[in-house]
Amino acid sequence: MESVIAGLLQDFENGKMTRRQLIQSLALAAVAAAPAGSAAAQAAKASTIPPPHDPAPWKTVWLDHISYAVSDYRRSTAFYRDLMGWEIKNDNGNNQCTLNINGLGEIIIRNNRQGRGDATAAAGANAAPAAGANGGQAGASGRGQANRPPLTGVINHVPWGVQPWDTEKVKAELERRGLNPRPDMVGENFKSFHVLDPDGWDLQISNKIKDTRG
Repeated sequence: MESVIAGLLQDFENGKMTRRQLIQSLALAAVAAAPAGSAAAQAAKASTIPPPHDPAPWKTVWLDHISYAVSDYRRSTAFYRDLMGWEIKNDNGNNQCTLNINGLGEIIIRNNRQGRGDATAAAGANAAPAAGANGGQAGASGRGQANRPPLTGVINHVPWGVQPWDTEKVKAELERRGLNPRPDMVGENFKSFHVLDPDGWDLQISNKIKDTRG
């Protein structure tokens, strides 16, 4: 660090940079020399989230699969296959299909209770749900979890990074497909568009990938 500062001062004294350039360079050098954990420590200090309490003895290292409940699994499977390049791994031919997300994990797209197309499912969907022991709805998850509490939160969208990325070309392709893309740009580096899938789900497509994430 001392040699860097000495070099900057030497350049300034020799007229190779202005006073403003010297100040800017010194500031950048100071930031670069700061301990790697200082920024994270400052962010943690500023957070309003409660401090860690009894953390589990593991960390997430893999996304196994995501499950989508849709009104027409064939339509949604075709949509994501064609738009996102996901590969069909298994289609049971009845109510669900598993796709490979290009090595990132898998997604299971299955008909929800309203989308199965059979009278039994329709009757079950329209019937009043039974109350669980804690006031929740029995079977609200479709898996007989009678004591499940009411849902009070949702995942409102999932952003997927794609390659190759050219902002104007991506926008044009989404428009060509009639998807009416809504731009969502943050700073100079993050570029994305939101579109709606066949069930009205907010699908975000961005230029953010593993090699460019912050």
